[in-house]
Amino acid sequence: METRQENSPELKKLIRDNAALFWYIRDDKKENLSHEVVIEFILNYGNEESCKRLFEILGTKYVAEIFHQQTAPGRRVNYFPRTAHFFNLYFQKNA
Repeated sequence: METRQENSPELKKLIRDNAALFWYIRDDKKENLSHEVVIEFILNYGNEESCKRLFEILGTKYVAEIFHQQTAPGRRVNYFPRTAHFFNLYFQKNA
């Protein structure tokens, strides 16, 4: 499921601005995180502004698609239950 592509300068800046969320990843590896990892961590641990920027950079529909793949029935879900519930409702209305 993970895609390895070159992250845009905007996404790299978002990752740098939220570097504390990725505390366990070496600094030289952070900017090349997969979209799946960035989406999971920003939605799960980020604030309203970081989520807004994520949607602007990657697009709400793309983020929703990845989120739904990550929370599909039968999969291990790493989202907090309240977070998963909130974004399920959010994406139903906005994506």
